[in-house]
Amino acid sequence: MRIRLHFLPAAIFVTLLAPLRAAVEDSVKALAATGREGAGNEAASAAWKNVVREGPRALPALLAATGKSGAVSDNWLRLAGDAITDAARRAEQPLPLADIEAFLKDTKNADAARQLAFDLIAKADTALADKIEPGLINDPVQELRRGAVQRQIASAKALPAGESKTAYLQTLDAVRDEDQTNEIAGALKKLGVTVDLPKHFGFLMKWNVIGPFDNMERKGFETVFPPEREVKLDTEYDGKTGKVKWKPFESKDERGKLDFNKPFGSLKEVTGYAVTTFDLATERDAELRLGCKNGWKVWLNGELLFSRDEYHRGAQMDQYKMKCHLKKGANTILVKCCQNEQVEQWTVEWEFQLRVCDSTGTAILATK
Repeated sequence: MRIRLHFLPAAIFVTLLAPLRAAVEDSVKALAATGREGAGNEAASAAWKNVVREGPRALPALLAATGKSGAVSDNWLRLAGDAITDAARRAEQPLPLADIEAFLKDTKNADAARQLAFDLIAKADTALADKIEPGLINDPVQELRRGAVQRQIASAKALPAGESKTAYLQTLDAVRDEDQTNEIAGALKKLGVTVDLPKHFGFLMKWNVIGPFDNMERKGFETVFPPEREVKLDTEYDGKTGKVKWKPFESKDERGKLDFNKPFGSLKEVTGYAVTTFDLATERDAELRLGCKNGWKVWLNGELLFSRDEYHRGAQMDQYKMKCHLKKGANTILVKCCQNEQVEQWTVEWEFQLRVCDSTGTAILATK
């Protein structure tokens, strides 16, 4: 028996597919509408099955919705994308890899969506991913850049000493993550090259500090002490135990930590301030990234950017990211740092680290 294939006119074919595409879009919207504490989960469960059942042709809609509604919805969308890709591989069903690659290369798309696009390519075609990844060495998405950097680190390790040094130095220009920077800096140190880590990261090292002010019963966080009203470096104020005045202090820590215990002594239930001026030739958008395990507030040019009233829950580089706009000329950065009453050894730290960078983590250096 011969089977005869009947081909529908294009217009009729598109019309028949339209309801299916609309259904896919509605299901994707249901996934994108999920939120915290189970919001939208019931609808998403059914929608997820519909999207996965639709197969590879649902991927463009998934990518377009990713990165626009929050981490919870992104997880749903990512799981659907992974399930579709896995099923297509098992069935030897082609994926629209060219379209996904084009989506990845368009840096106007959301960061999370571009990351998902690369991950889907890597899952479906490792050879294609291997071809693409080295070109992401200067990508604005840190997660995409990281893989390319790791490839260069591995390559540098295999080279003779002279060539290895050159390769590591080239990779240093692209690296942004702390652990990869440490690995490169350590390798270069063995090759006789010292990396200026504060400059690489953009840590602010030179400050004027004043204190201690009070923080009994943790009331110092909300108390407006004189440095919050004015910054006059030649003026004395009433502190916790007597007169206090501003004094210059420069951090020598390679991670830019300003330790208030050094200029003021190891104290408890106290508040300290640090101020610095950051000069730029032109105005620009930036991020202030702070690491701190004490209560803190940060002001830029007199405007409070952010604050956190908690103590000793751990600190790490880039723990808090504050988007800001730096003006041309001098920008004043003021940090308030409160120490509480706890006396355990792990509560001794009364410190912070602050750096200025762009959204990719690339250091912005002051003109002075």
